[in-house]
Amino acid sequence: MQRLIIERLGHKGDGIASDPVIGQIFVPGVLPGEEVEGVVEGGVMAAPKIVTPSDQRVKAPCRHAKACGGCQLQHAHDDFASTWKTDVVRRALEAQGLEADIRACITSSPQTRRRASFSAKRTKKGALAGFHKKGSDVVVEVPDCQLVAPVIGAALPLVQDLAVLGASRKGELSVLVTQSLTGLDVSVTGGKPVDTALREELGAMARKYGLARVTWDDEALTRLPPIQRFGAADVTPPPGAFLQATPEGEAALLAAVRDALGPVKYVADLFAGCGTFALPLAQDARVHAVEGDKAMTKALDHGWRNAQGLKHVTHEARDLFRNPLLPDELDKFDGVVIDPPRAGAEAQVEQMARCKIPRIAFVSCNPVTFARDAARLVANGYALNWVQVVDQFRWSTHVELAAELEYKG
Repeated sequence: MQRLIIERLGHKGDGIASDPVIGQIFVPGVLPGEEVEGVVEGGVMAAPKIVTPSDQRVKAPCRHAKACGGCQLQHAHDDFASTWKTDVVRRALEAQGLEADIRACITSSPQTRRRASFSAKRTKKGALAGFHKKGSDVVVEVPDCQLVAPVIGAALPLVQDLAVLGASRKGELSVLVTQSLTGLDVSVTGGKPVDTALREELGAMARKYGLARVTWDDEALTRLPPIQRFGAADVTPPPGAFLQATPEGEAALLAAVRDALGPVKYVADLFAGCGTFALPLAQDARVHAVEGDKAMTKALDHGWRNAQGLKHVTHEARDLFRNPLLPDELDKFDGVVIDPPRAGAEAQVEQMARCKIPRIAFVSCNPVTFARDAARLVANGYALNWVQVVDQFRWSTHVELAAELEYKG
């Protein structure tokens, strides 16, 4: 047995302690300042006993917290989690020599996640559906999950039925369940191939559960268009398309984007998805939306064409990693929104750094790549005015943000 004092949390949420012989030791489920005791193997204390708890420790609000690997910070007070995520952003900026006003973290409420990817396996008695145990392929049932919206949690019997219907005994289904205005939108991967019998049973299941759409690998069965509303536009995303995790989180990011852009007249929305930002911004400005997925740009365009009162929105299917917009294309905009995936947007930012775009609203799900990209812009005449931290993924280690960059010359 060994006693340790937890110094800090790592980026995956595990506590980190130091040992003069072993070096860093990782301890799950702890908080900085806590004294813990347990067996250390391979640099990990897998089952710590809390000897001296932190005053930031709370009782986990979900009864599945110990078994389920979906959340990493349920044992931490909300104030601690917000401060920790803000510090993650601050440290990422400091590593690039950047300073900015970091606004208070906006955290989504419990039971507001409008999409979840469940795992499901067939069993001798039926099926098992839920999330994976931490660091394991074991599926843990989560009937009282405090993270997802109630309508998503209530879909677990559907997920089990899908596993009975189309999972092999040795395989595992991945079932993405998304809330839409017209019913659940369900996308299944990892199952047996679609044949006539499976197609008919999926249709019956869609009727039984009132699903808007069910997609099995690449084959979609649609009862009703699974509508998402972006501003004044109703959009039907392609199966599995990106969607902000919570309505509150989406609203916070959109508000930050509007604030960052100010009263612009012509905006480029890069990595636009299905129009999360482009369509609401079109209430006041012309927008050119650029997205690598043609199905998403088609959905965005259809939504715009069927909405009322929006300014002109053009779209372009373009791989911004391999074919970024160049300065002569960017110079006609008086504002740019950019919301890249976790890898960031190094190639596109390189071109933006050669321009004099008055305002950039930068949205990111990775503070490290954001700081790298922001530093490139700052080195070329932009000021990083502020950063808004947004916590859509409550009780997780995931951090999102939006920021304003202004060209100063």
